[in-house]
Amino acid sequence: MGPLGRHVRTAVGWLTTPLLPDDFLGVLNPMWSTREPRTRVAGLRRETADTTTLLLEPGVGRVEHRPGQFVGLGVRLAGVWHWRTYSITSRPGEELLAVTVTAVPGGSVSPVLAHRTPVGTVLRLGPPAGEFVLPDPAPEKLLFVTAGSGITPVMGMLRTLAATQPGALAGAVLVHCDRSPSDLVFGLELRALAASTGLRLVERHTAAEGRLTPDALADAVPDWAARQTWACGPGGLLDDLAAHWDRAGEPGALHVERFRPPAPAAGAGTGGRIRFTSSGVEADAGPDTPVLLAGEAAGALLPNGCRMGICHTCVGRLRSGTVRNLHTGEVHDTAGEPVRTCVSAPAGDVEIEL
Repeated sequence: MGPLGRHVRTAVGWLTTPLLPDDFLGVLNPMWSTREPRTRVAGLRRETADTTTLLLEPGVGRVEHRPGQFVGLGVRLAGVWHWRTYSITSRPGEELLAVTVTAVPGGSVSPVLAHRTPVGTVLRLGPPAGEFVLPDPAPEKLLFVTAGSGITPVMGMLRTLAATQPGALAGAVLVHCDRSPSDLVFGLELRALAASTGLRLVERHTAAEGRLTPDALADAVPDWAARQTWACGPGGLLDDLAAHWDRAGEPGALHVERFRPPAPAAGAGTGGRIRFTSSGVEADAGPDTPVLLAGEAAGALLPNGCRMGICHTCVGRLRSGTVRNLHTGEVHDTAGEPVRTCVSAPAGDVEIEL
C-alpha cells in the first residue's frame, strides 16, 4: 500500500468507528483490503506452452515466506470464487511474488490462470503455508527429484540457495523429468544454474526414456541413500520413492510434497445444512463437500489459506452439530471445538462460528 492508501486508511479510521476501516477501503480499492488480501498480476512469463509464471504485486505489504512454501490464489469465475494452491517460485524478499501455474487438461482454474489472466488482473491471495522447506543452513549433500510442475517448490529453493548459499549447490543433484526438453519447466534457467554453480542436473525426457523409477534414480545418482532428498511430482512417482526409501534407505531422509490432498476417507457421512453464525449465511453440503466450499458457493466470505488442511487459516469454532474430517474420517461434535472448514464436511445440520 502506498502513502495515499495509508493516509486514506487513517482518515477512514476516524470516520467509521465502530465499523472497521477495512470494510470501506475494500470497496474503494480491493488492493487495500487486509481482511480479504488481494494481489495484482504485474507481469507474466511463459515457461513452456502449458506453464506460465505470474508475477504478483501483493496489495498490503510484502508476503513473507520460506522457499518451498505455497499460497492460495482465488479467481472469480462466473461469479463464484475458486481457490487453488500454487508453490512460490520467487526468493524471499523479492518485490514481486512469483507463482508458476501449469494448465491441467480439463481443469477449471489452472487453464484460466495459465492462459487467460492478463496483466492487471486482481486475484485473492492466501497466506504462505507448507512444511516442504529446507533447514537453514542447507544440508551438505542434497538431492532433488521432480517431475513436471513438481519443480515449482524446488525452484524457489534453488534460486534462494544460489543467492545465499551457493556452496550448497556445488555438490547437489537435481533429477528433473518431463516429456521432452521443450516441456521441461525452467529448463533453460536450470541448465544455466548448473553451469554457474556446479549443481548436477540430470534431465529425464520421459517420451523417449520412460518415467523415472527408483532403479533408474539409483543408476543416475549412485549415492542417493547418503543424501537428504526433496521430491515433488505425480503421486505414483512419490509413492514409488517412498517405498524405495522404506526398503533400502533412511525414510526420514526423504521429504515429499504432494499437490493433491488425500482422497476422502470412507465414512458414514450424511451431509447437511450449514449455518455460519457470524454472517448468517446458510448453505447445503453433501457428505463429501467441505464446509468451506459449500459456504463459498453460497456467497460466504470465509478465511482460507492452503485449502488442504495444513495451514489452519480456515478454522472456525463449532457451535452445534457434527462434522467429519474428510482426510481421516474422524468425527467432531464438541461445541467450541475448532474446525478446519476446508477438510470437514457436515454430518447433519451444523453451526460454525464464521
